[in-house]
Amino acid sequence: MTVNVKSQALAELIDPGAEVERVATGFTFTEGPIWNQEGEFLLFSDMPGDVRRRFSERDGVQEVMRPSNKGNGMVYDADGNLLVCEHVTSSLVRERPDGSRETLATHYRGKELNSPNDVVTRSDGTIYFSDPIFGRVPGFGVERPQDLSFQGVYRIAPGGGEPELAVAEDEFEQPNGLCFSPDESLMYINDTPRALIRVYEVRRDGTLAGGRLFFDAIGSGVIEEGIPDGMKCDQLGNIWVTGPGGVWVISPAGEHLGVIEVPENVGNLAWGGPDWKTLWMPSSTSLYRVRTEVASARLPYHR
Repeated sequence: MTVNVKSQALAELIDPGAEVERVATGFTFTEGPIWNQEGEFLLFSDMPGDVRRRFSERDGVQEVMRPSNKGNGMVYDADGNLLVCEHVTSSLVRERPDGSRETLATHYRGKELNSPNDVVTRSDGTIYFSDPIFGRVPGFGVERPQDLSFQGVYRIAPGGGEPELAVAEDEFEQPNGLCFSPDESLMYINDTPRALIRVYEVRRDGTLAGGRLFFDAIGSGVIEEGIPDGMKCDQLGNIWVTGPGGVWVISPAGEHLGVIEVPENVGNLAWGGPDWKTLWMPSSTSLYRVRTEVASARLPYHR
């Protein structure tokens, strides 16, 4: 069985008989998928391999950057620039189509960031990113002492400037995946070792408020069994998050609808394809995909 159905509501989001397809393999640990609609290709990261790759139907798998500073999460902004979380440099950077590069964040109040992990953009240009310590772990980054005493989530205003802490210092043990509701009124942030998701109201000025528990017990936080890591929202407001067995689907009301079963631990996910209904799932050594009945929530870079 590819789709483990816990609620019949899941059938509106994905055909229970849909088959998960492995399209490429032979990697170290894949992460950070982002679909390029104009070029019809998927970018994805391989942190331990220190390489960024792309996949397209026309060209298959190609390397696009080596070394990649063990880049992880990626997203396009509304202007088509690529934002990348780098583990080696503890930075969030912007890469423009012409090849130029700009560093957006490296420190908070004079102390080096831990290792930016995942990143999203708001329609007004605000940038949010999580900052756990995974990039200071051998293999996934470079082992080195931690400068900050906590693991936070940050916001960069539309005009740029220094990152501002978006949640309290002690709110998360290891913040990781983050995504908006379709209307950007809510932001969901998961905590990997605590195996939960918190949700926040997004104020007009981009600040977050009213944080509360949205869903917990996404496994036990043990890496080997599958953990909450990457997370995305569909056009109906359902949350799709990595976890034990594959990708968990959770309704806006917090009901666990089912699991898209994948034979390897999934690191992250992203929709793509011409109709934004192909779900890409980089999973340990391989890249998988499955067709869904629902599309991605519309994001600033969608065309």
